Amino acid sequence: MAFSKIERRRKIKMRVRSKISGTAERPRMTVYRSNKQISVQLIDDIAGKTLAASSSLAKEIADQNGNKSEKAAMVGKNIAEVAAKAGITSVVFDRNGYLYHGRVKQLADAAREAGLKF
Repeated sequence: MAFSKIERRRKIKMRVRSKISGTAERPRMTVYRSNKQISVQLIDDIAGKTLAASSSLAKEIADQNGNKSEKAAMVGKNIAEVAAKAGITSVVFDRNGYLYHGRVKQLADAAREAGLKF
């Protein structure tokens, strides 16, 4: 029986999440991608807290012109800057069941270029 797109993503997400976890020193960087927006959070799974977050809905990014891929790159750069201010240099990347291409890849590449290590 074929899985729906949502069920397929849920299964991939659970498979990935069983292997990775974030700590205060090296938080989990998880990506959420909707049809129009993209957001990212740095999560300490041990304490159950979000340490930093960024989204394409943030004022400094939403005011910029560009397509969805360009906005994803801006979000990646922004999260790297926010993480640097919080003293975070290294993260564990969680693509959240999405394929690693397009907007997810743009976000990850921009975060790496801005100084985040993963």
